[in-house]
Amino acid sequence: MLFINWKHHKQYRDFGVIVGTVFLAISLWPLTKEQEPRLWLTGIAGFLLLAAVVWPNILAPIHYVWIKIGDGLGWINSRIILGIIFYTIFTPTGLIMRLFGKDPLHKKPDPDKESYWSIREQRDPQESMKYQF
Repeated sequence: MLFINWKHHKQYRDFGVIVGTVFLAISLWPLTKEQEPRLWLTGIAGFLLLAAVVWPNILAPIHYVWIKIGDGLGWINSRIILGIIFYTIFTPTGLIMRLFGKDPLHKKPDPDKESYWSIREQRDPQESMKYQF
């Protein structure tokens, strides 16, 4: 089969036990509110738990699809989270710095300068590298 990697036997077993247990908990949760359990989810949980114990390699295609879905959701979430951080933290900070005339990167053009080269002081390598960590 295309997805089965026989070297990942333990990984498929762990996947079946963890996801099966979570599905079982979700399916039985309505019992706490005196409602009917979700039998279809209980069936899926039972299949995952039984397959994890008896023949974990049968879970390889399901594990593959699960991982691909997780990768896709991670890709989407990272863009959303990074976009929120950029537009709520960095953009206002930059606008405030620009409003007060701060230029930490010295990017403003200065026609009076001959060169934009930054001259650095020489440091003693023995002292500057003494406490690296």
